[in-house]
Amino acid sequence: MNENAPGTLERAVEATLFASEEPLSVEALAAHLGGLEPADVREALGQLEAAYRQRGVQLVERGGRWHFETAPDLAHLLRREKEQVRRLSRAATEVLAIIAYHEPVSRAEIESIRGVQTSAGTLDVLLEAGWIRLAGRREVPGRPVIYATTPEFLDHFGLASRRDLPGIDELRAAGLLDPVDEAMEAAMQFEADEVDESDANLAD
Repeated sequence: MNENAPGTLERAVEATLFASEEPLSVEALAAHLGGLEPADVREALGQLEAAYRQRGVQLVERGGRWHFETAPDLAHLLRREKEQVRRLSRAATEVLAIIAYHEPVSRAEIESIRGVQTSAGTLDVLLEAGWIRLAGRREVPGRPVIYATTPEFLDHFGLASRRDLPGIDELRAAGLLDPVDEAMEAAMQFEADEVDESDANLAD
């Protein structure tokens, strides 16, 4: 590949992403294209992202991985072709929200935040959907399994990273808080209390 030819790297990155069956990280692209410098690949991605910004498909980054997807304003044209995702139960929605805002978390920690027991079936549904994953074990007695979200979770909800998770006010304004209002507010409050306690300890 003649990297010095105008647009050569951008075209190579573009072709690789279109041919790939899954989103690719900068490092994976660099390795696939012959061990290029990640900085060069990142620059090419930025140029491609700008070039596709007004097109019917756009280049987006989700969880550190890049892929092409339909422009948001045209998604309705393809919606009838997509398989409808199974509607999550209230319990599954609550658990997913808690994992997203507090990952990695164990089942016991999820139950502590929810205030009720969480069935294995609820976690299985989220694992099968590909929205959560086993993230190892907590190094405490019993070494419980801990859970975290996946790049597929970010992709499905249109998030570049967990930093883009909406706050309570945004969820309420969009009418998306029901039926997870109590769980989400409890999760957010739990996190705020932890921060306050940490700040107090540092002050001491």
